[in-house]
Amino acid sequence: MRRVALLTHEACLGHDPGPGHAESPARLRAVLRALEHPDFAGLLRGQAPCATREQLCLAHPAGYVDAMLALDPGDDILALDADTFVGPGSVTAARHAAGGAIGAVDAVMKGRADTAFAAVRPPGHHAEARRAMGFCLFGSAAIAAQHARARWGLRRVAVVDFDVHHGNGTQHMFEADPDLFYASSHQMPCYPGTGAAQETGVGNVVNMPLAPGEGGAAFRRAWSETGLPALRAFAPELLVISAGFDAHRADPLAQLCVDTEDFGWITEALLAACPRTVSVMEGGYDLAALADCAALHVRRLMGGLA
Repeated sequence: MRRVALLTHEACLGHDPGPGHAESPARLRAVLRALEHPDFAGLLRGQAPCATREQLCLAHPAGYVDAMLALDPGDDILALDADTFVGPGSVTAARHAAGGAIGAVDAVMKGRADTAFAAVRPPGHHAEARRAMGFCLFGSAAIAAQHARARWGLRRVAVVDFDVHHGNGTQHMFEADPDLFYASSHQMPCYPGTGAAQETGVGNVVNMPLAPGEGGAAFRRAWSETGLPALRAFAPELLVISAGFDAHRADPLAQLCVDTEDFGWITEALLAACPRTVSVMEGGYDLAALADCAALHVRRLMGGLA
C-alpha cells in the first residue's frame, strides 16, 4: 500500500458563495465524511497550510494577488462575475486551498508520503493569471506545479485535469512554457468555452473534448489514445491531478455520463504513467457521486482495488 497524505483545513468550509450556489461547503463535508471510513485509517492526515503571498505570486502577478488579498466584502457576498462570489471567509479558504496543493507537493518531495490528496475548496483551475472566474480565485494546481519548480528544483511538471469543465486558467498559465504540460478531458460545448483540440500551446497542451452524453468508453479512449501517451512522452518529474468529479453521470452541471469506476481507472493509469503524483480536488456537484468518486480516487492512490 502507498502512503497517502490527506491535507485539508476547516477554513475551506468558510467560503460561502451564497444560498443555492453549487460550490457549497457541503461538497467538502461530503468528501471528508467519506474519508472517515475505516478503509482510510492509514491516511497521513495533516492541515493544509495557508499559501503565502509569495507562493500565490508563483502563478499570478503581484497586482492580482494583492487585489485579491485586499478584498473585504464585510458581512456581504461580493460578485466577481456571474458565477464567482466571495464572502468573509472566501479569500482565506482559497489561500488554504492553494496551500493544500503546495503541502501535497511538499509531503511527497520530502518523502513523508508516496502520493497526496488535497481535499480543499474553492476549486482553482478556471482562475486565470489576472482573473478570478468559474468559482475559482487562485489556480491551486498551477501554483503547486510552480512551487515544485521553485522550491524543489524540478524542471518538468505536468498537470492533468479530468474535471468536466476545461481548466482554462491552468492552460492559460502553462501554454507558453515547454517545461510545463497540461492535458484535459472535458465536455464541449460547455463552460468556459475553451479547450478545443486545436489549442496545443507550444506543443505542451493536450485537449480532449467530449460531446454531451458521452460516457466512460469515450473518456477511457481519449486518455488511452491521446492523453496518457502524451503524458508519458513529456516524462514529468511530478504530476499534479486536477481531480474534478463532475463528469459523473449524476452531476447536475454538465451532461457527460462517466461512471464512478472510470475515475478509479484513470487514477491508476496516471499513477502508472508518473508514480510521483499529487491530487487536488476541483469540481463535483452531486454530493453522493462526489463522495463516492473521491473515496475511490483516494483508495486507488493508496493502492487499494475496492
